[in-house]
This record gives sequence, C-alpha cells and structure tokens, in this order.
Amino acid sequence: MTQPLPDPERWRMWDSFLEGAPGAGFMQSSWYADFRSCSGINCFGVVLKDGDVIVGGAMVMKLTYAPNHCFYYISDGPVVPDDELTAGDVFENILNVVEQHRVSERETVSHLRIEPRWQSVPGYLRGFQTLTCPDPYVEPRDTLLIDLRVSEEAILAQMKPKGRYNIRLARRHGVRVVEDLSERGVSDFYKIYGRTAARQKIDLKPHSYFRKLVEILSARGQVSIFFAEYHGRRIATAFVVYFGRRATYFFGGSFALHRRVMAPYLLQFEIMRDAKAKGCDWYDLWGVAPRGATHDQWENISVFKRKFGGVELNLVPTLDYVYDRTAYDRYIARASEIAAA
Repeated sequence: MTQPLPDPERWRMWDSFLEGAPGAGFMQSSWYADFRSCSGINCFGVVLKDGDVIVGGAMVMKLTYAPNHCFYYISDGPVVPDDELTAGDVFENILNVVEQHRVSERETVSHLRIEPRWQSVPGYLRGFQTLTCPDPYVEPRDTLLIDLRVSEEAILAQMKPKGRYNIRLARRHGVRVVEDLSERGVSDFYKIYGRTAARQKIDLKPHSYFRKLVEILSARGQVSIFFAEYHGRRIATAFVVYFGRRATYFFGGSFALHRRVMAPYLLQFEIMRDAKAKGCDWYDLWGVAPRGATHDQWENISVFKRKFGGVELNLVPTLDYVYDRTAYDRYIARASEIAAA
C-alpha cells in the first residue's frame, strides 16, 4: 500500500522506521523535508506497508533548475528491505508512485535521481544510468565510519599513529572542546566554516542554512555544534547531526592560525567520545575522496579524516533515470557549467 506523507502521524511512523533501518540516512527524514521546504523545495513522500508494518519508501524532493523544468531527487534513498526479491517489489512500487506524480506535473520532469545507501547495484535495478559528470546536486558517495561500540582505547588503537599523536599534542597544548548551540555558537561556527570554504575553494552555504537547521533540530535533540578552543579563542568547529544510532560530521572547518596545536584532531576525538556517551554506534565522517583521486576538492580533508581510521563505506554512484532525453541533456550541460564555475 502506498500513502503520501503530509500527516504528522505518518511522518512520525516513517521517522521511527528510518531510525531503525541501518541502510537509511537522515536526508530521508521528515525534518529534512521540512528543512528543504524552508528553501522553497517541494517534497512528497511514499511509504509502503505490509499490513501495519512499513517495509520501505522514499521522500522525494522536486528541484526546479530552469523555467518549467525540474527533476526528482531521492537523497539517501529510496529505503528498501534487505531481501532483494522483496526489495525489488518495493522499489517498483516506489517508481510507480513517482511516475504518477510526474505525469501530473505542469513542469517538464527531466529525470529521477537516486542516491541510496547501497554498496552494490541490485539485480532489479533497470533503466538507470550512472552520473559521470560534475554536478552541484549530489551528495558524497564515499565516507568513513568510526565504530563507537568498542572501548575508547580501541577507537584510538585503530587510528593511524599520526592521528593519535596529534590528539595527544593538542591536549599538551591545552586545547579544550566545548559545545555551543546559541546564536553566538552558530555565528562562530559560520565564521570558521566560511574561512575554511574560501581557503579550500568549496561552495559556501548561506548563514541561514545553518540557523534553520539548528532551529529545526535543536528541539529534537539531534544537533550539536562543537568548538576547539585555544587560549580562549575558537579555532576549529564541527556541525554534528544525530540520526538513529549514527552521528554525522556534517560540516566543519578550522582557522589556519595556530595549526601547530592540532586542534581539529582533539575536536573530532571528543565528538566521538560524546556520541558514544549518547548511545551512538557509529560516527560518520561524511564524505571522503575516492582513494587514488587527485585534484579532488575533498582531497585535503580526506587526508585528515583518514588519520582517524574507521571503515570505508563505498556507496553506489549517483544514478539517474531519464524521462526526457532532450531536457536531461540540457540539464547536464547546465549542471556542468555551474560545477565548473
């Protein structure tokens, strides 16, 4: 059975299902749909149930990229059962509902994009093609997960020696880690994040993006902003999102000043300790460049993240199902221009 998801009770059921599904991500949640709607992005949901039990579904965003042209985007999804036979049926039903929305659209829908948390392409997937060109509308497909179910000593032991050394060095320098979700915290985070984005030539999210995230998530207890302080000055930061049994390092940065004290290393380790104390099983470092990749904008941050060890998770690439080839080709040309700018 398929149902739309405007009703608060249905959203609560969906969120509860997601948080118990290891293969689900927070970008499929009700709060993420609310967050995106604040930016003018419409969403619709599909939930599939066997009796009263949810077996899968998707939260679908509609992104308009040109006059009268849009595409559908399922980030972190769709979410389907582990059993491939059942998953194939669920996936087909999701596509059927998405198609019903497409045919009723006034705009031309060029394609459906999915970014599921799958590690291999299932046999039931048909008609989708891998995105191979630069595109601003994608999320990381490779990441590192730190197992928090083990002892703190074991977390340290699986790091690279340089990672452990830098944590000890930061402590010797007197670096301390604090949490601050106040207006000052959001402002301080944005200063550090903005300086880092400029230094690394990474696209900068607006200040309102983070202010709205904190507004939505703080009441749910699903967000923290951490800072590493040196001599009373905040020099490194991390924006952390909690979802189910996983904490995610969503955004962050550091000032170039005082780099020798290695504040970001202690910052990350203290976040791991805090997430473990909160009952999280995993800490997701949210995106690394593929091994061997050169001249990747994620290259420098990936070198840093890999010093913490962890399990590398390589997800299937971004996949597109083309509805209108002419419109899709125009979209790709436009996306490539934006990515190259």
